Amino acid sequence: MTCAVELRRRGARVCVVTADEPSRTTSWLAAAVWYPVGIGGSERALTCAQESFDVFADQAERGVPGVRMVGTRMLHRRPLPRAPWWSTAVPGFATEDADDPFTGTWRFSVPMVEVPTYLPWLHAQARELGVDVRTKKLSSLAELTDHARVVVNATGLASRTLCGDTTVQPVRGQVIRASNPGLAVSVRDEHNPGGHTYVHPRRHDVIIGGTFEPGKTDTAPDPDTAKALWSRATELVPELRQARVLEHHAGLRPARENGPRLELDRHLIPGRTVVHNYGHGGAGITLSWGSARATADLIAAN
Repeated sequence: MTCAVELRRRGARVCVVTADEPSRTTSWLAAAVWYPVGIGGSERALTCAQESFDVFADQAERGVPGVRMVGTRMLHRRPLPRAPWWSTAVPGFATEDADDPFTGTWRFSVPMVEVPTYLPWLHAQARELGVDVRTKKLSSLAELTDHARVVVNATGLASRTLCGDTTVQPVRGQVIRASNPGLAVSVRDEHNPGGHTYVHPRRHDVIIGGTFEPGKTDTAPDPDTAKALWSRATELVPELRQARVLEHHAGLRPARENGPRLELDRHLIPGRTVVHNYGHGGAGITLSWGSARATADLIAAN
């Protein structure tokens, strides 16, 4: 939907065709904290991440529903690495000492997006701009050629079937939604022996994760995984023991072996231009506005 808004702001006529309502998407379940995970360190990735950071930071300042800046502590158990490639996008990034068993901490503030609040706002913005939104499940992108000269393929995992990209694969993630006992800072334990662990407090609840399970397609929460997540999270943030578990969720991130695909394709549909914008894995929010701008730039230049 960010692509639709960006293109409409530039004067294009835009129709969004979606298989699902917002509440039925993986994005709806996401912790949605800005963090460039699993996308490499290319110049394009940094640019997209930086632009998205700036848009969300501005939205947080303007009071856009569901967007705010949140302090983050990223704890390391291995020798503390130098500042990550994405640190230049984050004002105030700092390295600090930490107590055992941790070797150090990265501290920074980043945008957090509460998707169940933000996505309806974004859809409303799109409609106010004149974007036509239709719900339909496609069996082929060629079904759209009667309506558009340019097709933006932002279909995520469906790109495996819609454009034959076998490098696209699901990465299963399971989370817990719990009540917020007064937490205000996100905490990440990057190399917990039991698995990657994060605690992301929102205004009224906390999202606890997470799992990264390539190739898994089961979206039913696993009780043993939930128990392990809760154990790691409460050890990391003891205040969580005062919280109530509200819900368990699992979803499939649309990952791609070589990272996100953002490029023109003049061969997939004869006589039409396709712009691919998919494969963001767990960094959809992080790259969203930057990818939308890059997509619009590609269309404008060609």
